[in-house]
Amino acid sequence: MQIHPHSEFNQNRDRREQGLQKLLDRLVKSIQRDELVRQTTNQLRESLQVDRVVLYYFYSQWEGQVTFESLSSQEFSILGSTGPDDCFNNEYAALYLAGRVRAIADIELEPIQPCHRDFLRNLQARANLVVPIVIPRGLWGLLVAHQCQGPHYWSPSDIKMMQTGAQTLATDRNILES
Repeated sequence: MQIHPHSEFNQNRDRREQGLQKLLDRLVKSIQRDELVRQTTNQLRESLQVDRVVLYYFYSQWEGQVTFESLSSQEFSILGSTGPDDCFNNEYAALYLAGRVRAIADIELEPIQPCHRDFLRNLQARANLVVPIVIPRGLWGLLVAHQCQGPHYWSPSDIKMMQTGAQTLATDRNILES
């Protein structure tokens, strides 16, 4: 049996090219996903006329962080923030998985858990609207709108707009594959 050095070289080159193509494909999908999230959060913030709209992404069971944000002012940035472990548990996750939408016009007047109120205060949020992003595998993330400068009444059309944004994200092939 004779080994041809060129055929081994070609096989190695082909494997490298296939690996590079897979990497490029993942990068393109990631860029497309990120752009969709960016456009969605920006459009929602402008339409709702609020201080902040964020994507809270779950990277493992009920642990996540803010991975995208659209802001009216940089002072409201919470990029990279994580949720309070003791407040968000299986009970709340099950509610969001079932489609729960939570609209709080004023965190100071709403009957919520003290840890939840403290968490929202730390985020400078005075009003809070949370809509789940549910994909076939489960709860992928939360789309959250905050009014930081004061209370904000969430109208049925505000809620519908957020649900539409969450549904757009939940049905995007790049998100479904992430």
